[in-house]
Amino acid sequence: MKKIVTIGEILVEIMAVDRGEGFTQPMSLVGPFPSGAPAIFIDQAARFGQPCGMVGCVGTDHFGHVNLDRLKRDGVDISGIAVDPEYATGSAFVRYRHDGSRDFVFNIKHSASGRISLTDNARALIDDSDHLHVMGTSLFSPQIVEVVLKAVGMIKAKGGTVSFDPNVRSEMLALPGLREALETILAQCDLFLPSGPELYLFTAGNSDVEAIGQILEKGIKAVVVKNGSQGATYHDLGSTIRQPAFNVHEVDPTGAGDCFGATFVSCWLRGMTPGDALRYAAASGARAVERQGPMEGVSTFAELDTFIADAGAPIHFRSHQ
Repeated sequence: MKKIVTIGEILVEIMAVDRGEGFTQPMSLVGPFPSGAPAIFIDQAARFGQPCGMVGCVGTDHFGHVNLDRLKRDGVDISGIAVDPEYATGSAFVRYRHDGSRDFVFNIKHSASGRISLTDNARALIDDSDHLHVMGTSLFSPQIVEVVLKAVGMIKAKGGTVSFDPNVRSEMLALPGLREALETILAQCDLFLPSGPELYLFTAGNSDVEAIGQILEKGIKAVVVKNGSQGATYHDLGSTIRQPAFNVHEVDPTGAGDCFGATFVSCWLRGMTPGDALRYAAASGARAVERQGPMEGVSTFAELDTFIADAGAPIHFRSHQ
């Protein structure tokens, strides 16, 4: 099977027990949970049985060990993850508001994650991989952007493929050069996985149909739009497939989109039909929200088969464009 590599932040997530506004007073917290969007993605890929590895950086502290132990246990090749002796592992404090939105306190750019570079081990891992998955959250500094763009070039030069999940917070778009970097990556990607409004980040389309058409005209092979509880859609030049969401009890939605993406990319690389890939991905995202903690709901292939069978395998609808 083809090997996936991803690059980016590795964090611990520490969550407020009670819902409310911000972190302005003492409160009960739970964690640390291993986290970071690309780390969640690659952990789910590994649990699904896909060969995979990650380029990143953690500190020598317990938070770094929590992440390395989890990734290694689940089957991720961690040879490309450096351990920095001076900088602490990244962290994210999270509190849910009553309306379901979240408040964050991040330490990413000035943590060990900000020290990611193309070490000899990182280059060896990329050379050993067939597919690169890029996440917009990881493009938080010019140094990381340079690393990612070099990795894209390395993968494409040997005939590999690239998937791209913009997954970018609105405040990040103001970072110098970020939009240009996103557009460069989009132009090189084979599979684009936006969530909802992210579909319009790179187009002038006034509707989903127009936006998707403009993206496919760039030469991208397929677009998969994630819409949470509203399901997901797959688009290529020949067809559209719609997948309804599975009905589950949501405990914590953090990481659901990353699990969805990892499962879809893995299925896509295995040559599954788009409909089957979409169904497994939707099931993966659904199972992820049933557990507290970003990686706690990752799924094996067998677990997804059981989940889909128990749910009665929702029907996907195909229409030709």
